[in-house]
Amino acid sequence: MSRLKTPVRKVEPDTKYNSQVVEKFICRMMLDGKKSVSARILYKALDNLGEKTGEDPLSVFIKAVENVKPVVEIKSRRVGGATYQVPIEIREARREALSMRWIIGAARAKKGKCMADKLTDELLDAYNSTGAAFKKKEDVHRMAEANKAFSHIRF
Repeated sequence: MSRLKTPVRKVEPDTKYNSQVVEKFICRMMLDGKKSVSARILYKALDNLGEKTGEDPLSVFIKAVENVKPVVEIKSRRVGGATYQVPIEIREARREALSMRWIIGAARAKKGKCMADKLTDELLDAYNSTGAAFKKKEDVHRMAEANKAFSHIRF
């Protein structure tokens, strides 16, 4: 019997920027159901981002998320007693989710500042194609490139 497919929920855009990507980021960053705290942190980070770059903060944010999106990822596949790291392409929704998760994780890992400032710094680094989240993407791509000999092993 095949797995049941759950329907994809429609995400309502956020109130300030009217963007679904911003709303997804807010929900992904939320801890303990405190969405208003998460929204306040992201909006402050976007305001700081606009001041630092002098550009539209929403376009800078979207470009930062785009820069961190991976194209391929590694999945373990067991074949005859051996485990192979098989590179596979990622669908768009997962690419976006991974990039947001990596940006939030990199911001939380930084020390010393408030979360809005750490998130501003990480988004600015991602926009400039540097930083921990972008490095994570590069590492995943490097692993996929190293294991592309096993790409014929499919799931």
